[in-house]
Amino acid sequence: MNRQDATSHDATGAETLCSNYLPTAPSTDQRKASIVQHAVVRHGEVTRLMLMVTPEGHGSLPEQVAEALQAIRTTLDSQPISMQPTVQTAFLKNASDQAACEYLFAEHYRKAGPVTTFVHQPPCNGAALAIELCAVGGPAVRLGRPAPGTLVVSHHGISMIYCGGVATVCDAGRVYEKSLDAFNQMETKLGKAGVTFDRVMRTWLYLGDITGSEGKLERYMELNRARTDFFQDLHFGQDHLLDDTREGIYPASTGIGMDGTGVVMNCVAVDTQRRDVFLQPIENPQQTPVYHYEAVYSPKSPKFSRAMALVADGTGTVWISGTASIVNSKTVHVGDPRRQTEQTIENIKCLISADNLARHGIAGSGAKLSDVAGLRVYVKYPEHYPVCRAVCEQRFGNVPIIYTVAGVCRSDLLVEMEGIAYVKRATID
Repeated sequence: MNRQDATSHDATGAETLCSNYLPTAPSTDQRKASIVQHAVVRHGEVTRLMLMVTPEGHGSLPEQVAEALQAIRTTLDSQPISMQPTVQTAFLKNASDQAACEYLFAEHYRKAGPVTTFVHQPPCNGAALAIELCAVGGPAVRLGRPAPGTLVVSHHGISMIYCGGVATVCDAGRVYEKSLDAFNQMETKLGKAGVTFDRVMRTWLYLGDITGSEGKLERYMELNRARTDFFQDLHFGQDHLLDDTREGIYPASTGIGMDGTGVVMNCVAVDTQRRDVFLQPIENPQQTPVYHYEAVYSPKSPKFSRAMALVADGTGTVWISGTASIVNSKTVHVGDPRRQTEQTIENIKCLISADNLARHGIAGSGAKLSDVAGLRVYVKYPEHYPVCRAVCEQRFGNVPIIYTVAGVCRSDLLVEMEGIAYVKRATID
């Protein structure tokens, strides 16, 4: 295989590795090989890996799935320690392919499979699917599977609970009721792991026809109404908030469109008795907190933070919420995909910067765009993919990225991004 590695080290000795490589296709097959990118983050005894796989789009569905899964296995096997898959998101070109993918994944992973969520968003390059997979390794890491679609990853007194594969049973019904049903399903799954919903720090909400109408409102507004009502009596981050006096204690989140009219959700929660582990919601000084948005954007405002940081053992993990070309609360660069992409990246850069994290009580080196371990880029119109990708590759360099076609929560937004970044030498002021 052809391989190019970019490695960066900080002063603490913590290491982030980003790799891009193209596995060689079989000689009897003229198809191009999958695009495979991965980032490895090592901190102490724990190693985390984020892997993005996008086939080139040739061949049948089983061939593309086999190609992607082989690339995943090759990447995991190439690591110096044993890596265990934890959570996986599969983006599908055709919703009708989900059952076949479920079967092929089950045959590949057997009983050691990751929590998997299927999202009906076509990969921008025309492939049948794209896969984002996270894995973890280390002598102290323990995995538990309390229920289907739920995984507990524990080490050093901290447990991460991954809940996925939550979907409405059918497309019939209204967004509000379907959204409440999905939230309740996640709450039930988390309960099987012994945690309550107020331990959630990151959610992903996928909504079919996101800007379509439902009555007098857009469908995304109805999802926001359901989220607000479900969150009504929840107190997120209890006992671990760095600043428990501020308002807007909500998980990081992405609310993004998909094909169809259904609702799909997944989340991650944290559970620990350690008193030296902190959660901190992060806001962008260039943007109005979404929970303060004017009613014109949604009668019940979206209830999420721009990012959520988890600080433990000198490292900060920052979950970056869905981010778009918004300054204050207004869309900027309407109709210009290049400038919207650039503005979105600037918003992420500001959000995770050392100055902004320090403003929120997290001192240290902050995070740069190159510290993003994985990025999802949602492009509204396929014809904007080339310009969007060119800007992202210029700004993010070797960061693993998946590009999909998806509706964004405002009709004038053309691109949205989300990701996860790691901050070394993070301390609490």
